[in-house]
Amino acid sequence: QVQVVESGGGLVQAGGSLRLSCVASGPRFSIDGMGWYRQGPGKQRELVAGMSRAGSTRYAESVRGRFAISRDNNKNTAYLQMDNLKLEDTAVYNCYAGVSGTNYWGQGTQVTVSS
Repeated sequence: QVQVVESGGGLVQAGGSLRLSCVASGPRFSIDGMGWYRQGPGKQRELVAGMSRAGSTRYAESVRGRFAISRDNNKNTAYLQMDNLKLEDTAVYNCYAGVSGTNYWGQGTQVTVSS
């Protein structure tokens, strides 16, 4: 069983930065895609950023240019650097790790942006 744990959420003022981390662990495995989804109050869940094992990335248009995803495959870890945070970035951020066609999810971390 693959376990996924996020960290790094919190409260930040608009214009500030946060860095989320996501670590996958478990029996011997190879992770394919990793990334984050988020769901804000009263909003639908959306993909924020994802990265393949080879390094290709995709971003939601609303975060492009402000957020950056990176990975350390040796550590089964992904990072989401979030800069110039806006009020609308407030959400629960969930990390996923794809293994053999199955996505495993973390418990979620709250990001709250205040004015």
